[in-house]
Amino acid sequence: MQDVAATIDEKTEDTPPENEAQAQGNLWKAIGPGILMACAAVGASHLVWSARAGAEFGWSLMGLVILANVLKYPFFLYGHRYAAATGESLLEGYRRQGIGYVYTFLGINIMTGIISITAVAMLSGALLATYDFVPLTVPHAAIAVLAVCGLILLLGRYSLLDGLSKVIIAVLTICTVAAVILAAAHPAATAPGFVAPDPWTWATLPFLVMLLGWMPAPVDMTAWSSLWMISRKRQTGYSPTPRENTVDFLIGYGACIVLAVLFVALGALVMHGTGVKFSAGGVGFSKQFVNLYAETIGPWSRSLILTAAFVTMFSTALTVQDGYPRSLAAACVIIGDLKAERFRQIQNLCIVLSVVIGAGVILFFVKNLMQMLAFASIVSFLTSPVLAYINFKVMKGDNVPVQMRPGPILTLLSWAGLAFFLAMSAGYVAVTFLM
Repeated sequence: MQDVAATIDEKTEDTPPENEAQAQGNLWKAIGPGILMACAAVGASHLVWSARAGAEFGWSLMGLVILANVLKYPFFLYGHRYAAATGESLLEGYRRQGIGYVYTFLGINIMTGIISITAVAMLSGALLATYDFVPLTVPHAAIAVLAVCGLILLLGRYSLLDGLSKVIIAVLTICTVAAVILAAAHPAATAPGFVAPDPWTWATLPFLVMLLGWMPAPVDMTAWSSLWMISRKRQTGYSPTPRENTVDFLIGYGACIVLAVLFVALGALVMHGTGVKFSAGGVGFSKQFVNLYAETIGPWSRSLILTAAFVTMFSTALTVQDGYPRSLAAACVIIGDLKAERFRQIQNLCIVLSVVIGAGVILFFVKNLMQMLAFASIVSFLTSPVLAYINFKVMKGDNVPVQMRPGPILTLLSWAGLAFFLAMSAGYVAVTFLM
């Protein structure tokens, strides 16, 4: 992260603001894509996998969660930095390296897109169905979430998405910090005879891959950030400086790390050692998740926490349902060398298809929420080395100013991340198919 600060200091071409008030106003115009990234990331990876990691293994996996965020940091940064350095999306950088890279992204995005959209919609639906006044089953509630998100995106576009994200992240962070502080003061009592499980075995490797697949988010989300930056610029009419873009990114990515740590801590403090495990059913899991907060803050908080959790997952569903169609449309425009106005048409079509196909998957193919989330996380992790390598290569392209390319620290961290992803993927394949 020192490399980021060095790069900002070296970029001196930007005209400084006339006064402090103007500087603050400009920074506010720049903030948005990073928060959207946090909204998309802080979903199943945090509410499900981080909390479950703490509940089942206590504090043992805290270091791994932090390590995953650190090792993915360069590749998420590249999505922001490339757009700031070149004024074009990361996918256009893929094309500069060869059209085959765009096809690779398109294939991975199609494969992971419907899985991820369906998975987060199911978790959102499970939380919605937990309300006593909602007369819907989890599948029907999930389909309702898909439809409402699709309608919002077709009508409201980026401005509504951007406005909602800032409020949602703030509310969830405040509630989670309060719950962790109270839980630390009164941790759960350990059940008699409880023996903590060992997370460092071959048998637990599949769970570790599930945990890391969406920690903090799938790597294909890096392309979304660059596209959101372009939309933000169009919305505000302001071109942020590299410093402002970096601040936006660090706020969003920092929120992802902090919330991941808090959810692991919450699971460890409230559930670890009690003998209680998370339910595989949607409503059962939702009630247990709300109880993580209610048992520390107090029963009065159940409705508040359920609402905060649902709104958080709804924002994830909304951003995911925007990100995949947006990046699919951008890839199609690049591959077909289409006119710019075709982008909106293709994006609209992809949004509609995501609702229709997602509803079909929920109704006819998926019955278990946790199985769906596990499958989506694993697929995302196994594809992460490919996209991470392309991002790294794009940032070293000739069209990127020298001072904006990865320095020694980011280069070392990038290679370490790629080696880690490949080693974990190979281990998962070996455990699943060869042992």
